[in-house]
Amino acid sequence: MVHAASITGIFVLLYYLIFNHRFEYYYVWQHSSTTLPWQYIFASFWEGQEGSFLLWTFWHVILSLVIIRKGGTWEAPVMVTICMVQAFLVSMVLGVTVLEYKIGTNPFVLLREHPDMANLPFIKMPDYLQRISDGRGLNPLLQNYWMVIHPPVLFLGFASTLIPFAFAMGGLMTRRVREWTTPALPYAFFGVMILGTGILMGAAWAYEALSFGGFWAWDPVENASLVPWLTLVGAAHVMLIHKKNGSSLMSSLLLVVITFILILYSTFLTRSGILGDTSVHAFTDLGMTGQLVIYMLFFAVQAG
Repeated sequence: MVHAASITGIFVLLYYLIFNHRFEYYYVWQHSSTTLPWQYIFASFWEGQEGSFLLWTFWHVILSLVIIRKGGTWEAPVMVTICMVQAFLVSMVLGVTVLEYKIGTNPFVLLREHPDMANLPFIKMPDYLQRISDGRGLNPLLQNYWMVIHPPVLFLGFASTLIPFAFAMGGLMTRRVREWTTPALPYAFFGVMILGTGILMGAAWAYEALSFGGFWAWDPVENASLVPWLTLVGAAHVMLIHKKNGSSLMSSLLLVVITFILILYSTFLTRSGILGDTSVHAFTDLGMTGQLVIYMLFFAVQAG
C-alpha cells in the first residue's frame, strides 16, 4: 500500500509539473510545451522512456489492488512475483549511480543537471530560467488523438500479462500446480481483450498517420507486441480446457511463461536502442540495456 501511494504520488507530481509548464525539469521541457492542446500535454507524460515506465508501473499497482482485494489465499504468492517485477520497473526510473554504474533515468532531473544541457553557456547564467520561454513539445508525428488513448491501453495490456504469470509462479511456489489456472483465467482473457485492443489501436494509427503502407506492413515493434498476444490467446484457451477437463496443464504453464517473457523481450527491443534506426516506435538508448537484459533473464531463470 505504501508502494501504491508512492507511485500514485509520483504520477500526480509529474503531471503537476507538466501542466504547470515547469520547464526547469528536463523531462517537462523535452516533451511538453505551452502551445500544445491540453490532450497532447496530457499525453506528453508517456512520450519518454521514464513516463512510459511509470505508466506501466501504475497499471501494475491498479491490478495488484484488485488482487489484494479479491485474491484470497492467492494474494501472498501472487504478490511476491508482482513485487519483484515492480522492483525492476522502479529501478528504470531511479537515476542513481552505484559504483560508477547508472541505474535508470530520473524524470525529475533539472535542466541544468542533465548531461545534454549542463555545459551550454546559457545554463551558466543566473537568470537562465527566465530565458526558457517554452519546451520542445510533443513530436509532431505523435500529435494525434491515438497518442492520447493508444499507449495507456497498450501498457495496461502489457501489465495484464504479468497476472497469469504471477499466478503460475505462485502455484509452483505453493505446490498448487493444478489450481492456479482457475483464478488466473479471468485475468488471461482480460489481457487478451485489452492487449488486443491496444494492438488494433496501434494498427489503425499506423495505417492512418504513420504511412506504414497497411496493417500488415508494421515495423518490428508492432510485431513484437503481436506475438505475445498470440501466445496469450493460446494460453487463455488451453487454461479454459484445463478448467473443463483437467488436461493441458503443461501447455497452460508454458504459454503463460512464454507470453510474459516475450513482453520483456519486446521491451528490450523497444528500449535498448537496437531498433532505433528501423522503427519509429523505438526509444533511443538511455544506457539501460544492461538493466533490461538482467530484467528479462531474471524472470526467464525464475520460470525455468
